Amino acid sequence: MKEMLRHSGVIKISGNDFVKYMTEKVVTFMDSSPEQRKERKGKQKKQEPAIYSNRWFGILPFAVKMFMKKTD
Repeated sequence: MKEMLRHSGVIKISGNDFVKYMTEKVVTFMDSSPEQRKERKGKQKKQEPAIYSNRWFGILPFAVKMFMKKTD
């Protein structure tokens, strides 16, 4: 992946390199056993904290706006 360029947080990569990378990832995934996949998935869930306030923050301003319109 010689042609990889980092520009403003975006990685630009040629089409052939991307296909090669994705093929390697798929083959690695398919070669792993189902037990290994379940274990990896369980580890990822444990590492990611459930932040419900962040998930709901996007709708809260909308809900407040609707509530204010309704009371007028």
